[in-house]
Amino acid sequence: MLVTAYFAIICLLVLCVVLELTARRLTPPQSTPTAVANPAFRRFQSIFLRAYLLALWADWLQGPYLYKLYRHYSFLESQIAILYVCGLASCVLFAPISGWLPQALGRRRTCLLFCLSYSACCLTKLSRDYFVLIVGRVLGGLSTSLLSTTFESWYVHRHVDVHDFPKEWIPSTFTKAATWNHGLAVGAGLVANLLAEWLHLGPVAPFLLAVPCLMCCGWVVLTDWGKEEADETPESDKQTLLLGTAGVTRLSARARFSRSVHDGLRCLLSDKRVMLLGGVQALFESVLYIFVFLWTPVLDPHGPPLGIVFSCLMAASMAGSLLYRLATSTRYRLQPGHVLCLAVLMAFFSFFMLTFSTAPGQPRPHESFLAFLLLELASGLYFPAVSFLQGRVIPEEKRAGVLSWFRLPLHLLACLGLLALHGEISGTGGGEGGTGTRHMFGGCAVMMLAALMAVVSLFTLGRNDTDLKLEGTRGEGEMY
Repeated sequence: MLVTAYFAIICLLVLCVVLELTARRLTPPQSTPTAVANPAFRRFQSIFLRAYLLALWADWLQGPYLYKLYRHYSFLESQIAILYVCGLASCVLFAPISGWLPQALGRRRTCLLFCLSYSACCLTKLSRDYFVLIVGRVLGGLSTSLLSTTFESWYVHRHVDVHDFPKEWIPSTFTKAATWNHGLAVGAGLVANLLAEWLHLGPVAPFLLAVPCLMCCGWVVLTDWGKEEADETPESDKQTLLLGTAGVTRLSARARFSRSVHDGLRCLLSDKRVMLLGGVQALFESVLYIFVFLWTPVLDPHGPPLGIVFSCLMAASMAGSLLYRLATSTRYRLQPGHVLCLAVLMAFFSFFMLTFSTAPGQPRPHESFLAFLLLELASGLYFPAVSFLQGRVIPEEKRAGVLSWFRLPLHLLACLGLLALHGEISGTGGGEGGTGTRHMFGGCAVMMLAALMAVVSLFTLGRNDTDLKLEGTRGEGEMY
């Protein structure tokens, strides 16, 4: 597995370079010339990306060795499953709060809160106490919820409401962030491997490195964003000055959030296309959460460098994203719906392979590794395709509310899956490497069949719906 991992990362990086060069040759640049030539926009974009990319880098550093750290502390797989469930459950609980906090506290202060909470989450990894680690997972759930909403909220607000830049320029920033995000994910695996294995600092080292990165992110938010905003007053304070009471401010923020959630639910229930798309997202992304838990215990007993394996997985995802750009380019004109169907089908075959390669007593780690790479390739195709479709079928003013409802079954399904795995392991006496993992992969394959049926139903329903099709240009979605 050691040789396989290093060979795979070299091949995947070469593949990504070839695909990127081909994509640049076949597809026009997404940024408009006006945006590129506008110095005020470029400065504003640079200020945002400095902080956002530092936050993403700190997040990726924690990916390769989380499970390994818990095993290093001698916890059983069933105990580790509960830790993961705590993280997912906290995402469900904090999702509404993460949408309300920027309105009540202010967007920039909420980004600072993210830096503090994620730093505290990383520092809890120094403890071997199970309760402290649970607290760390809860903080991680809060931080993940804030990362997925608050930075984007700050940027869009300043872009549209303050600088009055054209809305058409927004995708150029998030496309650039997505491109860097893939590279940061691959680099994070390499750096984590360097610290944990080459320098023999142990699996806690990448988490400690994330702390100064988060502090640098907080410093950029505090200084550069502060200068950009020129002494920002949180929205709640502005409303208090106008209305003369903080109570009215809190009610106003809560009312806006409540209205957003209510409108999102009405949109979800009134449009069958939105309902089917939400079902696909919940099924596909919940199995990705289960995969995040299971890939390490499947491969680690065979001695691969986990950081390099993580980089391979992220490089496969990058290759999938680049393949999406090629497939939907003006040369090939493959529709995003077809790409989504292909991604779900690839994920099904991946889990189908894993049900055989993880048979108790007869593990085949090379086949499992190949199946994991296929799953990440599918996820690279899936995210831009589903992002394009969401942008077409969900009204922009209701998107935040609808996506919050999408995330609820997503996290619940992942929690139920991990709890089922915990119950099966506990029922067999807490043993490791039993049939529980194989059964879980089989369940994930069944979920992918259900997702495939939902995709087919969606495009049978909208066979002649122009909203679900490209209009002469490639349909790049943003993954960030």
